[in-house]
Amino acid sequence: MNDLIITPKTKIYDLLEAYPQLEDTLIAFAPPFKKLKNLVLRKTITKITSISQAAIIGGQNVEELINKLRSEVGQASGDSFVVEGVNYAKDKPDWFDESKISESIDIRDMLNAGDQPVHEVLSAIKKLNENEILKLIAPFIPAPLIDKSLSMDYLHWLDKKGDDEYWIYFKN
Repeated sequence: MNDLIITPKTKIYDLLEAYPQLEDTLIAFAPPFKKLKNLVLRKTITKITSISQAAIIGGQNVEELINKLRSEVGQASGDSFVVEGVNYAKDKPDWFDESKISESIDIRDMLNAGDQPVHEVLSAIKKLNENEILKLIAPFIPAPLIDKSLSMDYLHWLDKKGDDEYWIYFKN
């Protein structure tokens, strides 16, 4: 099984190295991606172009592209919350209290604009006072972000609202 988790920051080169079958999926999703057939471009520009940037260049929605690519390789499908052997908390924890949500961040617009919300979200998590909760709305499981919060000893709860909507709560 491949270890590459598909995120907006994933470089097109790395994506196609890990999952060469996704070339046709990318081209079908956005005709400008036909340029991937050019070997010079494929070996140069794809090394610095993220999926998020490629979606914007192709005039496509970042979250739709990420979800399509993930679906094609079996990532984050159904009710599976296990990514790279990490079991994310999907059962409502005892510490959750909606009245304790101090801030809500919806990263969908940021992703579609080509921005990377990681620093903003981590900054908000670090500013949490005791018993405060940060609510994050994402179009997919933001595995690297959750992993980083876990490494910093923050609690989380991943609440799947739909195929393209996840609410993630963080608490210190």
